[in-house]
Amino acid sequence: MARAGPLRAGVALALLAGGLTACGGGGGIPTLNWYVNPDNGGQAKIAAACTKAAGGKYRIKTSLLPSDASGQREQLIRRLAAKDTGVDLMSLDPVFVAEAANAGFLRPFTASEAQPLTEGVFDSAVQSSTWEDKLYAAPFWANTQLLWYRKSVARKAGIDPNAPDFTWDKLIDAAVRTNTTIGVQGNRYEGYMVWINALIASAGGRIISDAEKGDEAAIEIDSPAGRQAAGIIGKLARSTAAGPTLSTDIEEQSRATINGPRGGFLLNWGYVWRAEKGDADAGAINKNIVSDLGWARYPRVNPQQESKPPFGGIEIGVSAYGEHRDGLAIEAVRCMTSPASMKQYMLDEGNVAARPAIFDDPDILKEFPMAPLMRDSIAAAAPRPATPYYADVSGAIQNRWHPPASVNPNTTPRESARFIREVLRDKALL
Repeated sequence: MARAGPLRAGVALALLAGGLTACGGGGGIPTLNWYVNPDNGGQAKIAAACTKAAGGKYRIKTSLLPSDASGQREQLIRRLAAKDTGVDLMSLDPVFVAEAANAGFLRPFTASEAQPLTEGVFDSAVQSSTWEDKLYAAPFWANTQLLWYRKSVARKAGIDPNAPDFTWDKLIDAAVRTNTTIGVQGNRYEGYMVWINALIASAGGRIISDAEKGDEAAIEIDSPAGRQAAGIIGKLARSTAAGPTLSTDIEEQSRATINGPRGGFLLNWGYVWRAEKGDADAGAINKNIVSDLGWARYPRVNPQQESKPPFGGIEIGVSAYGEHRDGLAIEAVRCMTSPASMKQYMLDEGNVAARPAIFDDPDILKEFPMAPLMRDSIAAAAPRPATPYYADVSGAIQNRWHPPASVNPNTTPRESARFIREVLRDKALL
């Protein structure tokens, strides 16, 4: 089937066939429905604070999306494809902004509206919220992965993970020497794509370019950088540094490995610090583990080339079909993404703010001693490809690069490049 328009006709028909109906608000104070990714109540707290600040102009009601990014995308795309007016605001994974914007599902911010939403915000967050030179989502929180490690294991291995030339090869070799594990996200899901993209970017490459050309985008994964990335994944997965469940591990399963008897190293997001402290306070893990926990920048692929850490987070989009899209929804987004809201959300949830100045706040530094490293890592981070067909690109790569132990630098990048092209041209199914 040829691609005609911003959304495949077949997909659009399938979504509309779901029978979704628009849900309007009642009388009285206007209600803005904000669809949020699961957290521990931090977004609901911001909704309540912004409702109070509105002084009766509007109230914000939160509705919960599925726990994983792919499920969140599916639910939102279904509602937006049906032009559901009951969706006013939505928390979006950055990789799905281009798809929703290209399909006409998001209301773009004007230049004057965008200015306060992007001023003093990480460039990587603004870049991930932009499609065809227009801001389609407001950066809410940013994220990056750090190398978390047991300081006692690093000493035993004789390594300094904070050394400027610390590489993945040195990391893997150290774990093998000490009979410890490296926790990573190796399941066949978006977290694995994060790892692949960060390795390729750190090696100086990229997965695709000219994304605006759709199925004619340049596929660049079959490159020296792609082969280096495949070599690292295969080396780790086939070594004793890989945990027994590597191919099914997601964030929390990989975090558990650093707390086990062979725990040594972990690549994971900024939430780890708060989660580890919480588990220690609850008695789920030994408190000595937290005092033994160190952190460093994402490892390099090449000793002389700075790493490009993963970029993640959440952006807030305004539905193109919401009744209040041109007024109250814009006001609400300004409140929800203000410096005060970002700081409070970081303190409440441990999710990292999208404005670098917040990392210098004394309250943040007290709670997150690694905040300066987080700030520098986000500033250097490499977002995943911005393309309306991101779900297809990511799915095709996961298909050919999984399980990690099967990855071969001589064949995997080439086969995945061919498969991506076939999927984009509807000549192959995921």
